[in-house]
Amino acid sequence: MPEERINKLYEKLKKDAEAGGYHLNPDIDFTKKLVRGLIVNEDRYGYQACPCRISSGTKKEDIDIICPCDYRDPDLDEYGTCYCALYVSQDILNGKKELGSIPERRLPEEERKKQTEGKVEGLSSLKYPVWRCKVCGYLCARDEPPEVCPICKAKKDRFERFL
Repeated sequence: MPEERINKLYEKLKKDAEAGGYHLNPDIDFTKKLVRGLIVNEDRYGYQACPCRISSGTKKEDIDIICPCDYRDPDLDEYGTCYCALYVSQDILNGKKELGSIPERRLPEEERKKQTEGKVEGLSSLKYPVWRCKVCGYLCARDEPPEVCPICKAKKDRFERFL
């Protein structure tokens, strides 16, 4: 894989992260290996599935682990890093806290399927539906979700109808 492609995505992710108040892991060699994994998964599946998880190859089933995954923010809050350590907290960045392994938040496949099947669409008397970014929790009221979350830069398909 051309180093230029890895560097280009690395710079984009870093810029987006900093703009949204997030930080990439300061270990650049390690981080670029993760970025390479994202590119491999994008070429393989058509989306940037987390390089540290096993993807099904079906976007609908993997939507929660497309980077930035649905678990990034809770993992950052609790452990100072996301599951694969691509994103780190300010404390990790400043060396006030050390990186460590963290447990997997993603539910087993059977439980994920049950949650999906049990969802009921909410009814609302609001003029516009309310969309929630599943990655960062950003809410917006409009006909359709935005193409890109203004906070975390997640794509449109990471939004769910909230109300």
